[in-house]
Amino acid sequence: MYVITVKFTVNPAHLPGFREAVLAQAKNSLEQEAGCHQFDVSVAENNPCITFLYEIYSDKTAFDAHLETEHFLAFDQLVTPWIINKVVDSWEKM
Repeated sequence: MYVITVKFTVNPAHLPGFREAVLAQAKNSLEQEAGCHQFDVSVAENNPCITFLYEIYSDKTAFDAHLETEHFLAFDQLVTPWIINKVVDSWEKM
């Protein structure tokens, strides 16, 4: 399994829109991508501007396919201007 973690710091003015968009992105990924097995969205307890994603894919190929989906590309285009910082890490699940 291939694991992706993403930590977003979102401009406070765009939190409601970002939250709606990221939850839709998680739902679309799980429903439309056979290679996406988990897509958790969490918010930092001490800072509502920080959102953490934990995603599990069958393999790197499935994740690369995720990056080409229409729903991901639309999400990325929508939220990129709202993001102050974004850190993406990839992991191999043992």
